[in-house]
Amino acid sequence: MTDQKSANPAPLGLSGFALTTLVLSCYNAGLITQGVSVVLGLAAFYGGLAQLVAGILEWKSGNTFGYTAFFTYGAFWEWYFLTAGGFIGGVTLQGIGLVLIAFGIFTLVMWFGTFKSNLGLFTTFLLLWITFFLLGLGAMMNNSGLTHAGGYVGILTAIAAWYTGLSTVVAESLGKSPPLGKPIMK
Repeated sequence: MTDQKSANPAPLGLSGFALTTLVLSCYNAGLITQGVSVVLGLAAFYGGLAQLVAGILEWKSGNTFGYTAFFTYGAFWEWYFLTAGGFIGGVTLQGIGLVLIAFGIFTLVMWFGTFKSNLGLFTTFLLLWITFFLLGLGAMMNNSGLTHAGGYVGILTAIAAWYTGLSTVVAESLGKSPPLGKPIMK
């Protein structure tokens, strides 16, 4: 019996996260004002299901950080799908704001876990916790300025996540190391 190489699940999880975040962030930033329901399918399947699968594969490979991050953010997108899709009733802006701030706190703690990782992952988590806090405060205070700011930072977050995930795919296909920058701490 030979050992078969397993694929790295991180590019899938990061790409599902990035694409879904980019589309929703364009709405949050106010760049697009109609058809936000297009995000629901992405939230359920690419942002949600693909990240859940990536999380399970990270668990199987023994990567606690990757498992915790992908599974949590996959669950976030499933929550978004159920909430924004109207499957859960009685949701208020303050409640949504509280959930977003709670995810911001989770992301801030996870960001500390990236200090010995590469610069791409460090930047993605830095921008993401800022995004969550801005969106959470925007929802709680019903402040469109904060929501728009969160949308713009969310666009930057998506770009950082996509770069981090896809640089691994491209580098692997070329037989090189991904250009992700040195760790912040040794």
